[in-house]
Amino acid sequence: MKALVLMTSFISMAAAQTLADRFFDEYYFPFNPTSATAAGVHQYDGQIEDYSKAGVAARVAKLKHFEAEFAKLPAEPDRDLVLSSIRASLLEYETVRSWERNPDIYSSGITSSAFIIMNRTFAPPEARLRSLIERERKMPPVLAAARANLKNPPKIYTEIAIEQAPGMISFFQKDVPLAFKSVTDQKLLTEFRTANDAVIKALHEYQGYLQTDVLPRSNGDFRMGAQTYSRKLLLEEMVDIPLDRLLAIGYADLRANQNKYRETAALIDKSKTPQQILAAAQKDHPAPDKLLDAFRNTLVSLRDFVIAHKLMTIPSPRLPVLEETPPFMRATTFASMDTPGPFETVAKDAFFNVTIPEKDWTPQHVEGFMGQFNWGTVLSTAIHEAYPGHYVQFLWMHQVPSRVRKLLGANSNAEGWAHYCEQMMLDEKYSTDPKMRLGQLQDALLRNARYIVGIEMHTGKRSFEQAVDFFEKEGYQTHEVGVVETKRGTSDATYLYYTLGKLQILKLREDYRKMRGSQFSLQEFHDRFLKQGFPPVKIVRKEMLGDDSPTL
Repeated sequence: MKALVLMTSFISMAAAQTLADRFFDEYYFPFNPTSATAAGVHQYDGQIEDYSKAGVAARVAKLKHFEAEFAKLPAEPDRDLVLSSIRASLLEYETVRSWERNPDIYSSGITSSAFIIMNRTFAPPEARLRSLIERERKMPPVLAAARANLKNPPKIYTEIAIEQAPGMISFFQKDVPLAFKSVTDQKLLTEFRTANDAVIKALHEYQGYLQTDVLPRSNGDFRMGAQTYSRKLLLEEMVDIPLDRLLAIGYADLRANQNKYRETAALIDKSKTPQQILAAAQKDHPAPDKLLDAFRNTLVSLRDFVIAHKLMTIPSPRLPVLEETPPFMRATTFASMDTPGPFETVAKDAFFNVTIPEKDWTPQHVEGFMGQFNWGTVLSTAIHEAYPGHYVQFLWMHQVPSRVRKLLGANSNAEGWAHYCEQMMLDEKYSTDPKMRLGQLQDALLRNARYIVGIEMHTGKRSFEQAVDFFEKEGYQTHEVGVVETKRGTSDATYLYYTLGKLQILKLREDYRKMRGSQFSLQEFHDRFLKQGFPPVKIVRKEMLGDDSPTL
């Protein structure tokens, strides 16, 4: 009987894998050429996503076809992961409908499509330039599709798109040509200038269209509503906890971190309030033009600590490359990790992006912005993005055998892991300086505020202005950070996944410790976690503990 069960399981897994291969080859890559390029699959480098109504309809039809096929198969982790991903995409295209509501997905989308070819040297510059020319020729129709598709966007979405437009135009004017300065083929360069100039012209026109046409009629509501919000969490993160309980969990963790913050602040100076300690900490930051160096100097030390203390296996000694955040990401992102795709065989560098102040900002704006990068949060961010956060998890992806696990996953795993590492590294005594702990806690409070604001804004319990205020007063952030974070939350509704994932991993670690007893070690726990890829923690729990016990 046991042999029969194992054989049945093997057949089910094989069937799921065969269908998954068809899903990637017939839908995932051809319908998402930018994602294909990012993954290291380069046969679609000259293509771009079809943003037209007909393109959306074709996408939905293909997704529904595969949904029906996967639904016929027995439940199995990879099958469940693909099916949830398909249903999450259908929720986006049929219910959330960002393609009708968010002007920024068009302009940012084409910019990202160019950037991924420009920034990765997976082929000689001439070959990449030919692909970029093909892709750029298809970009003005994308912006034309936006005009046909957009219906009453939320005002904040249109404002963000307008805010980011000058940076994108500058990107195509300056950054893209500079990336191909080594190309000498004049015919190719002429073709590029023609295609690139057309994109620049289309972006200028799109910016004007947004300002004069779309903005005055942008009266839509960005709020998702409780039902859609819960459905999104279930499909993307496999979390089915009721929102009121999720909020209670979020508030409890917020209060716990605020208490830790007060205790840590008292270690620094008992005569000052936590707010005064925070204000002083936010002024203690690198010079803006030395910010990249400040991050760079921490990376080797972090990596060596992980190895020396046997916290986990680091599969490669190669460091990520530090660079400024691309222009089209700067309005809503302070720092990020851009890793090569799991199938990339040539361009293997990972890029650690850091947003630095713009040259035309006032001194007051610069100072408020740099409060986000005090020395404590510099350390916390370096841990999160590089060692042992996103970058180390990326290094492990090459050992993940499943194609599904290499390409599909959950933010609550990836971002939860990186956020968990911020706390874990200080718990393991990388630094005992209370100022460094204060930085870690400030970042934890930032994620707590995202958690609560995301739920409350999208369920109508908190306005935009109240959300900014919450980031300042409860999340211990500057006003400038609060504005950026609230803007992000209007479209990235479920950005609770940082704290949510961290709490899930902490519970899994404790449950795994109990199961392993005296045989438990952090290295073994972390290595087993990382070898799963980045599926929802619910799947990881089942594989590490062998049961369906609650994730929280």
